[in-house]
Amino acid sequence: MSRAIDVAVIGGGLLGLATARALLRARPGLSVTVLEKEGHWGAHQSGHNSNVIHSGLYYAPGSLKARLARAGGEEMIRYCQQHEVPVKRTGKLVVATSTAQLRGLDALAERGRANGVTVRRLSRGEFAEREPHVFGVAALSVADTAMTDFGQVCRALAAELTGLGAELRTHSPALSFDTAGDRTVIHTPREELRARILVNCAGLHSDKIAAAAGDRPTVRIMPFRGEYAEIRPGLRGLINNPVYPVPDPELPFLGVHITPMLDGTVHVGPNAVPALAREGYRWRDVEPRLLGELLRDPALRGLARRFWRHGVTEITRSLVWPLFVREVRRLVPAIESRDMRRHGSGVRAQAVTADGRLVDDFIIDRTPRAVHVLNAPSPAATSSLHIGSRIAADVFEQLGHEEAARAAREESAAT
Repeated sequence: MSRAIDVAVIGGGLLGLATARALLRARPGLSVTVLEKEGHWGAHQSGHNSNVIHSGLYYAPGSLKARLARAGGEEMIRYCQQHEVPVKRTGKLVVATSTAQLRGLDALAERGRANGVTVRRLSRGEFAEREPHVFGVAALSVADTAMTDFGQVCRALAAELTGLGAELRTHSPALSFDTAGDRTVIHTPREELRARILVNCAGLHSDKIAAAAGDRPTVRIMPFRGEYAEIRPGLRGLINNPVYPVPDPELPFLGVHITPMLDGTVHVGPNAVPALAREGYRWRDVEPRLLGELLRDPALRGLARRFWRHGVTEITRSLVWPLFVREVRRLVPAIESRDMRRHGSGVRAQAVTADGRLVDDFIIDRTPRAVHVLNAPSPAATSSLHIGSRIAADVFEQLGHEEAARAAREESAAT
């Protein structure tokens, strides 16, 4: 079966669903189909993360990421409240465990205040009142952090999209692409879609989708696995609110943190190790083709030259459980190996340049018939509704719907 539509969105995670929502809210009656290769929404990055709605603490003042986090986080909280998705403003602590980290802690405080984040420096005695089992010499109290369940957010978005008239297709991978006149032809197992505009929100597969659809992406996706542990039920009271370390400024990762979830569980992690498959949630998940590509790729060699010490540390900590426990004990000395157990993982789609640099900003490429989201780092989940409106505005410009583009941009700017 062949169908002509206005927009095909590939990827049923937060960004894909949020973009489809923004398109239909700005222009009701637009024909939009969302394609998801898995059997449910938010199956990968959107459903395997810390479920934190970030405040904007970590990003350079005035940067797009800082603005997205502040506006997008508040928009996400409102959406959860309106759609009966669990959400709670918890705040968090960022803890310096040595005097050498105090300069980094102060720099974070300056960034946070410049970004409009409610930040307060706490002495050891002050934060011990809130988290008596956490070790450190000083901490930042960040009031604007919240917790939700992004998997439930995806399901709420899908339900809303059904009401808005979107066609939602699970078990529908985009197998190949052709062109027919001014349309992109997308072949799926069920049907053939002839779309005026393609929106690529495929996450871990975004670079491959872009290349197959005729783009020449300037970055490639390298999957990094973040592994989590869980504190056993009897010791969940050790931590009251999310506790983070001072991050390494050289890396786009926040370090191993401790997060009480809304369901009462307490998660620890993630670390960051190279995954051997695009959906490599375990060490034994190996994709030979990807492995071969990575071994031949000069980007991997450049990355290895820059970060081999970090890589060795993370891989060793992943494979040797006592080393992971030791990292956690830097923050909570009372935790022993027997107090935790492994608890799943997530895989992050990390864009890497040809010379091996980790990309820490959004990359959204536009071609005459497509919008490709090639890198969507944190705060992408936090700000997904906000980002979806920005992508929708790009789509409307390409469709020639200037009025709808203006409406999408106004909605993005108003949040």
